[in-house]
Amino acid sequence: MDVTIFGQDQDIFYMQEAYKEAELAFEHNEVPVGAVVVDEFGTIIARGYNQVELRYSQVAHAEIEAINRACQLKKNWRLTGCWLYVTLEPCMMCMGFIKLARIAGVFYGARSPLFGYKLDNKAVSSVYQDGVLIVGDLCQQKIGDLMRRFFKKHRVRGG
Repeated sequence: MDVTIFGQDQDIFYMQEAYKEAELAFEHNEVPVGAVVVDEFGTIIARGYNQVELRYSQVAHAEIEAINRACQLKKNWRLTGCWLYVTLEPCMMCMGFIKLARIAGVFYGARSPLFGYKLDNKAVSSVYQDGVLIVGDLCQQKIGDLMRRFFKKHRVRGG
């Protein structure tokens, strides 16, 4: 990791907190993705984990859950100066939401082989142009292991 905001040890700490949220998702048979929002002072102000199955909603991603909670806490939809730590590379929907919330930057753990922003990032998409710093591969091995365990456990047999 070349970029740090709060210092490498602190960035790893925040990702480990996001990982705890991913473990909650795993325990609830959700794809194990967790997120935390950190304010400009380095305080975790919100947490979230995937709740797509529980809420029967494609938008109940960990990032959106955490950002919504942070907005409620701050009583403001703008999270200027805040950072998001998420265990899996955000999808295009979440990146749009992150940008709209004015998040300063995103640290993610493992890359998403299906829906990650880098896969969706086309030159014509303004969602990824300036404004949001994105740093990947923080604690990726541990997070990748949790994802592999989940999909091995939930893999549909025969088709």
